[in-house]
Amino acid sequence: MSVKYEVNVTAIGKLARKFLESNSSVILLDEGAHPNLAEMVIEHTPGDLTADIAAGDTLTIGKQKYKVVRVGENANDTIRESGHCTLIFNAKGSMPGQIEVEGTAVPSLMQGAKISFTGK
Repeated sequence: MSVKYEVNVTAIGKLARKFLESNSSVILLDEGAHPNLAEMVIEHTPGDLTADIAAGDTLTIGKQKYKVVRVGENANDTIRESGHCTLIFNAKGSMPGQIEVEGTAVPSLMQGAKISFTGK
């Protein structure tokens, strides 16, 4: 498996956990990219997207793995620009910057956790 994108969580906004609980989603963003959004997002170290994320890839958050089922038309571009995308867990999304994933449960969010996308 080839690593397409890998970052580490540096901060978890106060509202980010609520979004995960109520909407089964989290918003990722490079640390410091938009300080006015910090309370709503999971900030992470900047990373390089070496290949486009696609359906069938694997998302790993800490030790939890998810299958990527759909990638919004703008998600790869916004990840390249500012590490930004919205992850939707076990649900359908409708926005162009969202990535839908399937797995056993929503992730437990921890500062320092590694987030990676890998392809086959």
